[in-house]
Amino acid sequence: MRKYEVMIIIDSDIDERQVPGLVDKYLEIITKGGGTVESNDLWGRRRLAYDINKKSEGIYAVLRVIAEPAVVQEMDRRMGIDEQIVRTKVLRIEEPRKSKDKDAKSDETKAAKSEDAAAVQS
Repeated sequence: MRKYEVMIIIDSDIDERQVPGLVDKYLEIITKGGGTVESNDLWGRRRLAYDINKKSEGIYAVLRVIAEPAVVQEMDRRMGIDEQIVRTKVLRIEEPRKSKDKDAKSDETKAAKSEDAAAVQS
């Protein structure tokens, strides 16, 4: 399972009270697919940087989910079909990797320093 951040821009013609229900409909795809929802931020109505479909405003929502890639892809596909959703952006959040080479080198360095310290004390 991987971590994702999904940004959604919803059509500004929709009443803001309907937005949580719309977002929950798509979060259900994640939970049914065995994923989990970390957070669900509704940013509200914001001005767009440029017009999309002749609209200058949109309702923003940012979701953080943990799911399999196929489940997230299916959710994004369904959002693309929905006319109420203007734009989506899915980002995979990468975990910082620990390099095996760096760990091995740091262990060797620590061992060499402790040997040097033992030799100096003798």
